[in-house]
Amino acid sequence: MPENQNDPRHLETLDRDLARFSNLEAATSMVGRPMVGVGVSFIFVVMAGLAAMLFFGQASNSYIVIIAAGLGAYMALNIGANDVANNMGPAVGANALSMGGAIAIAVVFESAGALIAGGDVVSTIAKGIIEPERIGTADVFVWAMMSALLSAALWVNLATWVGAPVSTTHSVVGGVMGAGIAAAGFSAVSWGTMSSIAASWVISPVLGGAIAAFFLFVIKSRIIYQDDKITAARKWVPILVGIMAGAFGAYLALKGLKKIIKIDMPIALLIGLAIAVIAWLIMIPVTKKQSIGLENRNKSLKVLFGIPLVVSAALLSFAHGANDVANAVGPLAAIVDVSQSGDFTSAFSIPLWVMIIGAFGISFGLFLFGPKLIRMVGNQITKLNPMRAYCVALSAAITVIFASWLGLPVSSTHIAVGAVFGVGFFREWDAERRLRKARVAMPDRPQYAPEERRRRKLVRRSHFMTIIAAWIITVPAAAIMSGVIFFLISSFVS
Repeated sequence: MPENQNDPRHLETLDRDLARFSNLEAATSMVGRPMVGVGVSFIFVVMAGLAAMLFFGQASNSYIVIIAAGLGAYMALNIGANDVANNMGPAVGANALSMGGAIAIAVVFESAGALIAGGDVVSTIAKGIIEPERIGTADVFVWAMMSALLSAALWVNLATWVGAPVSTTHSVVGGVMGAGIAAAGFSAVSWGTMSSIAASWVISPVLGGAIAAFFLFVIKSRIIYQDDKITAARKWVPILVGIMAGAFGAYLALKGLKKIIKIDMPIALLIGLAIAVIAWLIMIPVTKKQSIGLENRNKSLKVLFGIPLVVSAALLSFAHGANDVANAVGPLAAIVDVSQSGDFTSAFSIPLWVMIIGAFGISFGLFLFGPKLIRMVGNQITKLNPMRAYCVALSAAITVIFASWLGLPVSSTHIAVGAVFGVGFFREWDAERRLRKARVAMPDRPQYAPEERRRRKLVRRSHFMTIIAAWIITVPAAAIMSGVIFFLISSFVS
């Protein structure tokens, strides 16, 4: 007897089968997403090699430049996946930007910074990390730069996979150092430069965290803890936005315009001061208008910090693209220059097609793999709102200006993540301080057990330890990997 198609039992079986197919499709989609990213990345690396072939296809050593272009593209992808999260993470974590909006802004401003203000002259062999005279021959130099590029890219890739924001600058530095030691021994390394870089491991996050904590203290004491929060905000928000505008103005004048005009620190500070005053005057009526009708509570204050936070994220991306794209394409530019001239002891410039590889690679890496680190920086270290995220962005600009004035080499990654830690630890200190005051005022109030107090910590200690460990081992890990890769390449070509 044929089965009744209208039998309820048949319909239930059909629903279960369709549900299985739906689950299978969902699972296939989830598994397939990472493969799409890997596939697109592979295509981009191949296209970078093809671009190099167009420019150097007739040269006798064109295969070297083609391979180096692929490695530069791979490094740029990893910078986009890891480093850019530091600029966008706070804005996303504070819900001032959606993930899609953050990626779109970062792609535009990172590329603009790289192509408009990037590509200045790169000093010999990664800013004097090793002495070129000790390398020997141009071929040895090329193998050393390729080893540095590959090791740095592999290390940043591994750090992204485990969810640790690391300094791509320090990764390249470690790669160059390791290849230099493998090629010419420990005497080839400029240990004075390396000592300064090692000092920045401590200086960058501590300075960024302290400045971010200070501005959060100002916001809390002058606005949040006031009886009339809206009136206080009308006075202090224009001042804070003026400080931010001035800091970014000085930062971009100092760093972003160096291809067009040489600006020293005093002139940059004067430009920043003028911009700060103008922004302060503009924001007085704007803040007054925005605050009309707002309730006298903390949640209302978030509206006043939303737009400045988005603008700061865009400006940070521009500055990052202008400065850090050289991490991806600096060694590649060195290989291209040496392949053409044979001279590896003088400074070299970055060709436009090499800059385009770096800019597009950073954008693709951010779009394909960036959300993981954006969520880490924005949500998983400590909880951010627009006021706290604003302090992080402001700290990043001021710290770089202050470090440039002192001549200290600092890492944008360490500054931004250190600022997030600073905000989180200040919140813990402030919460503990207010709790002690409450105990004095109400001694009979029940107290939390030690286990409960540890659970209520506002900074996740597991993420803190993972990131600090990754920072400490970045240079030695990249150096060891680079040395091993250099020996493998040397044994293969010899």
